[in-house]
Amino acid sequence: MASCGALVTGCILSVCRRVNSRIHGSRSLPSWQNRVSPSASKTRLPCSVTRHLFGCAGTRSHLTVAQAEGYPSMDGANDARPSSTLHTRLRIWEFPDCYIFEPIDGLADLYLSVSRASGTMKLVEELPPRGSSTNPKVQTVYGVIGVLKLAVGSYFLVITDRDCVGSYLGHTIFKVTGLKVLPCNNALSTSSAEQKKMETEFSELLDAAERTIGLYFSYDINLTLTAQRLYDLGDEYRSLPLWRQAEPRFLWNSYLLEPLIENKLDQYLLPVIQGSFQNIHAEVGSEKVNVTLIARRCTRRIGTRMWRRGADPEGHAANFVESEQIMQSKGFTASYVQIRGSIPFLWEQIVDLTYKPSFDIVRQEEAPRVLERHFHDLQKKYGAVLAVDLVNTGGGEGRLHEKYAKSIEPILSEDLRYVHFDFHRVCGHIHFERLSQLYEQIKDYLKKHRYFLINDKGEKIEEQTGTVRTNCIDCLDRTNVTQSMIGRQILESQLQRVGVLGVDDTISNHPAFDANYKILWANHGDAISIQYSGTPALKGDFVRYGKRTTQGILNDLRNALARYYLNNFVDGTNQDAMDLLQGHYMTSVSRDMAVPSKAGLLQSYAVGTICYSPSALLLHWFWEL
Repeated sequence: MASCGALVTGCILSVCRRVNSRIHGSRSLPSWQNRVSPSASKTRLPCSVTRHLFGCAGTRSHLTVAQAEGYPSMDGANDARPSSTLHTRLRIWEFPDCYIFEPIDGLADLYLSVSRASGTMKLVEELPPRGSSTNPKVQTVYGVIGVLKLAVGSYFLVITDRDCVGSYLGHTIFKVTGLKVLPCNNALSTSSAEQKKMETEFSELLDAAERTIGLYFSYDINLTLTAQRLYDLGDEYRSLPLWRQAEPRFLWNSYLLEPLIENKLDQYLLPVIQGSFQNIHAEVGSEKVNVTLIARRCTRRIGTRMWRRGADPEGHAANFVESEQIMQSKGFTASYVQIRGSIPFLWEQIVDLTYKPSFDIVRQEEAPRVLERHFHDLQKKYGAVLAVDLVNTGGGEGRLHEKYAKSIEPILSEDLRYVHFDFHRVCGHIHFERLSQLYEQIKDYLKKHRYFLINDKGEKIEEQTGTVRTNCIDCLDRTNVTQSMIGRQILESQLQRVGVLGVDDTISNHPAFDANYKILWANHGDAISIQYSGTPALKGDFVRYGKRTTQGILNDLRNALARYYLNNFVDGTNQDAMDLLQGHYMTSVSRDMAVPSKAGLLQSYAVGTICYSPSALLLHWFWEL
């Protein structure tokens, strides 16, 4: 206890931050529809197997990447290419007064010049003259994430390293493995002392921005859209520049792209998603099967675990993630989309150094309206919605459940259903196989609303007309176990439909494929969890191995304690960095905090020095998690 008290005393005033306003609107992109994009020549990507589904040389993925030659792309998915081909490699020259971006992919003859004093951009025909005393630093980058404009200057985010992680419907997908911030703030030397102080304060957030994880992109396909939506788009729409095709909810760098859009630099406008992209290749009997799992994290209410809960007044839910599972075999392509998101009304959980802070419902009278907005938006995008609520019936979670059930009741219909399943009461900490009880309640809905399926001729023969929205408190651990169960049931149905599995055959009858599929979903859950909570998902051993293990329970304890530390002492800075990159950065104070003396800062200091002993934390973790 003494050591814990010392930790609190030493850290509380310096690192325990609070984002004071947890419920606010989000900034959307300006209208792009009237902009005209210049055409550019087309070229092949450097990856030699770009057109092979699920294959890319040099992949460094922890799962086997499929080499699925012979599978056709979706009808129309490759026919209409974007009118402006994106730069795939750029050489940056760092001159004293400017950065010069030189395309080295053969797509353009002009250079992009960026002022290091103001961040202003222009296209030039040649490099600045270099004298004997001029020795510019040169670096190769693989794309521009965007530009962050602040009062103290502009900052370019560029991709310094990338990994090929597979292919999406025939197009190479890359993961960002290196980010760098290029400051354009030379004018700061003549700025006021206050501006220089702001620069120092922002530098910590920019450092955090460089460490952003889970970013994925493609140079020639829209990764923000599902396979079904891509199929349904016309050639005219698919011929637009990728940034104009993008789904704004999942375009992670939408705010950062605005300065490039204003300068009409279409060949530099690289759409990026945050989430996960993984795939496996296996043989089931005599047939090759490829499964891809994509997570697309919504930016509307993006944040970290304790700092973004519930929904904002517009109905945008925290930790909202779209998960798409794509199966390809025997020339068929099938897709199923399900979603997760925080309980969609105004509630919060203020970090206060306790292991499990209390749940507070904010402006309770607005809950029905906010919830209705949320589900109305989902129905417009996905059709029918089945809301699966996994939270506890009792305690603080029980109050959220009661409010959720009561608020959604007036809008329930044939196309909006609500099912509550007390995961902890039914399954406990080890009997997750009892999720079969939930499946029995929802299987008719899954069969009714089907999945997306096209045949070897590129013809659509099935369409997904509804989705499942799953939530627990964090929408991580219980949610991922449940979504993996739903994904497995859907995949078995698809494999039976195309003749890979017999009518009574199951995935578990094919051990190698079964093992890889479990790992696929376990890694999917870990990726989403790390981005929201800072640790891999709990209960991951069940998803990964099909059963609870002693080592898995010990891993859960370690990760639960790590979450406690991160939530209280690290995530404040991470939240501020996310808000900065999304254009959400603002100043306000919470209901129980004094007004900070420094205007313009998104932080205040927690009050109190409550601390639990390790044994108390262990008991809290086991009974409350």
